[in-house]
Amino acid sequence: MSKLNSLIIKEVDNSSDWFKKAVAYQIYPKSFKDSNNDGVGDIRGIIEKLDYIKNLGVDVIWLTPIYVSPQNDNGYDISDYYNIDPLFGTMEDFEELLKKVHEKGMRLITDMVVNHTSIEHKWFKEALKGEDNPYHDFYIWKKGDGENPPNNWASKFGGSAWKYVEHLDKYYLHLFDVTQGDLNWENPKLREEIYKMINFWLEKGIDGFRLDVINLLSKDQSFPSDTFESPNHDGRRFYTDGPKIHEYIHEINKNAFSKYEGSMTVGEMSSTSIDHCIKYTRPENEELSMTFSFHHLKVDYPGGEKWALGKFDFMKLKKILFDWQLGMQEGGGWNAMFWCNHDQPRIVSRFGDDKKYHRESATMLATSIHLMQGTPYIYQGEEIGMTNADFESIEKYRDVEAINAYNMLLEKGINKYEAIEILKNKSRDNSRTPMQWDSSENGGFTKGNPWMDLSYNYKDINVEKDLNNEDSIYKYYRKLADIRKSSKVISHGRIDILLEDHDKVLAYKRSLEGEEIIVICNFFESEVKLDLKEFDLSRAEIALSNYIDAKISDEINLRAYESIVIKL
Repeated sequence: MSKLNSLIIKEVDNSSDWFKKAVAYQIYPKSFKDSNNDGVGDIRGIIEKLDYIKNLGVDVIWLTPIYVSPQNDNGYDISDYYNIDPLFGTMEDFEELLKKVHEKGMRLITDMVVNHTSIEHKWFKEALKGEDNPYHDFYIWKKGDGENPPNNWASKFGGSAWKYVEHLDKYYLHLFDVTQGDLNWENPKLREEIYKMINFWLEKGIDGFRLDVINLLSKDQSFPSDTFESPNHDGRRFYTDGPKIHEYIHEINKNAFSKYEGSMTVGEMSSTSIDHCIKYTRPENEELSMTFSFHHLKVDYPGGEKWALGKFDFMKLKKILFDWQLGMQEGGGWNAMFWCNHDQPRIVSRFGDDKKYHRESATMLATSIHLMQGTPYIYQGEEIGMTNADFESIEKYRDVEAINAYNMLLEKGINKYEAIEILKNKSRDNSRTPMQWDSSENGGFTKGNPWMDLSYNYKDINVEKDLNNEDSIYKYYRKLADIRKSSKVISHGRIDILLEDHDKVLAYKRSLEGEEIIVICNFFESEVKLDLKEFDLSRAEIALSNYIDAKISDEINLRAYESIVIKL
């Protein structure tokens, strides 16, 4: 642990698995709270709201990138790893935030992007000077295949993953936006620079990192073309969980993470597998604390296609969630559990009912994921049930991915009304609208002109209104956090599937040292009758429910989006 950390956090649990009891809260700083009324959220705005976060039962705050950036991909295009973007404040502001987070008994992790940098980064500017420049080999350059790019890999944001640079007569790889050049992890000098940079932040006192698309670092060095026979055959097979990925992540751990006691790392894993995530997170492998996987959030992708409308497949959702729960449990790995983040639409609009059963579905969804095996993450606004924005025109959208998708849909012959309907359901902008603090102008986010419009319903759904409600969604989330901290069966117990074939209900049992908890969640509006005679409920009690008059018996009727947590 760094000197700064050891001075400030005296009472915090630094056992190797402290994060299993923790609840994490993700902040998208640009949209959280604006303190200087320039329309953009900032670090001082976060400082203002630390008590709000602490009172939710949060142990770890994760900030999306606040480093210097042209903001072509909302900060995930970093041009200077060592400095705070003036958009968000100063290094002094960040150090004050870090100090106050620690004083309140919480920890702070920051987002780190080491798969790519902005092409505005000094490394890339030097790389453009040619092969004789030592920074040229910090990126991935290839000659074209005749008049075509080196291969047919697709960018995650649409189009080719290669950009031609005329004066070099070469292409550079960009798996994401054209302004984000992929780094060459085959180069040991590049790796040394990354370790040096990571240690700079750990020494400053941060408690770890969320690592963006960390499983894409190792590319198949033959760079073969793909078949495009399905959406997953777009090149990703040749750079996802690549040949040297475990070697690279272990090396980062050895040279940085492991030097700081109690540090926590969570890897964002694109198109990954259970087997790889077990390897990433098994303690003896010395790689990461936990991983995010996204398969459960693709169950409303018809035929694997994101930019199309489709209802979510509940049975597929159950299977994926439980396959990962059981697989990681048996393999000794650890999950990061979540529904929402800055890259996903709002879950209450997606798998719930954001109108008629807003509170019921929001709290049921929280119950279903928070009591599984893994560390739960809350994304800003999720704790009050913020919904999709439902923007009606392309001018309202800010995300480069959404704008590219809109143009792609039009090129396919889809009319603009259908294209907007798809964006309303699938765009990342749904999660990036400003935080809704109260019913005043701009929802209390700013007194200036917000960088992005608020959701249409901020006067009805906001923090002030929710906290004044005895049955608030926020208070329910707090109860979930309390259960995790007080019941080792939730943080450390095993999980077993119940009612596996039920087409409306997700249910499971957590058990540890004779203690058992059953979690039952109705994912639909229709009532469901359940026979629970196989369980001895004679001495059972309700530990938590999202209906105040919930009862348990050998036969129960689950109401719309009802969830019940039964302690046996």
